[in-house]
Amino acid sequence: MSIMYELDYLDHLESEAIHIMREVAGQFEKPALLFSGGKDSITLVHLALKAFRPGKFPFPLVHIDTGHNFPEALRFRDELAASIDEKLVVRQVGDTIKAKGLTEPKGKFASRNALQTFTLLDTIEEFGFDACIGGARRDEEKARAKERIFSVRDEFGQWDPKLQRPELWNTYNGRINKGENVRVFPISNWTELDIWNYIRREKIALPSIYFAHEREVLEHEGQLVATSEFIQLEPGDKVSTKTVRYRTVGDMTCTAAVESSASSIDDIIREIIATKTSERGETRIDDKVSEAAMEDRKKNGYF
Repeated sequence: MSIMYELDYLDHLESEAIHIMREVAGQFEKPALLFSGGKDSITLVHLALKAFRPGKFPFPLVHIDTGHNFPEALRFRDELAASIDEKLVVRQVGDTIKAKGLTEPKGKFASRNALQTFTLLDTIEEFGFDACIGGARRDEEKARAKERIFSVRDEFGQWDPKLQRPELWNTYNGRINKGENVRVFPISNWTELDIWNYIRREKIALPSIYFAHEREVLEHEGQLVATSEFIQLEPGDKVSTKTVRYRTVGDMTCTAAVESSASSIDDIIREIIATKTSERGETRIDDKVSEAAMEDRKKNGYF
């Protein structure tokens, strides 16, 4: 007599992500997991624990730190890496700017996001990483919707959206030539709502920044940007203290908050169900530079 196990959709997503991580471990010699302290990369770490414990991870955690990050996310990053006793590699964009003589962006919201690419590619070369696991999801932004789960980058770290490999029957082709590397996205098929439902089910801890809190913000073109040393306030700027939370955590220079009273995961899930705007569409200033802003950055080596 056979026994049938009924799995819900989160079980299927989890199983797929774990399978992808194990494929990375099996197909590549020097993989890495890009880890920022945001909810998606925290979810990846949780999935990696399920995939590889009681053994150690077959890759280090790697963070490309722009120097403009939210301190709550950085503290959580360090605490989580220490609590699971896994190696954390941090490389600073500021160091790359000095070493390469790069020009710092100017203006009100001087984001270093584009400069992350230089540091990431240098870090890949430094350690010889042949695969980098990341928490990008296809529902976030249209350029990311073009990515395969195993997305090949050439020897210059560049991505060609027209040269994507087929991935039929969950078969992932990790064959690469010398100098190339693969970006791997185990949660590609997840949505923002899936992430939060999984976080609730698995009782995954998160930085406080994701929940409602009071913060001084600058109101700019309908968005609420946290005031900080990285934002250049101008005469006439409207600054106020509001109760907000963050749907996504990037740099303080380019990530807006949303007004919210959601103090629990259940509250956040209700908000997400009701919203009609994607998390990046509502909160990422750098994606609004042009229609192809993200795709242009990805072609040049951005994650």
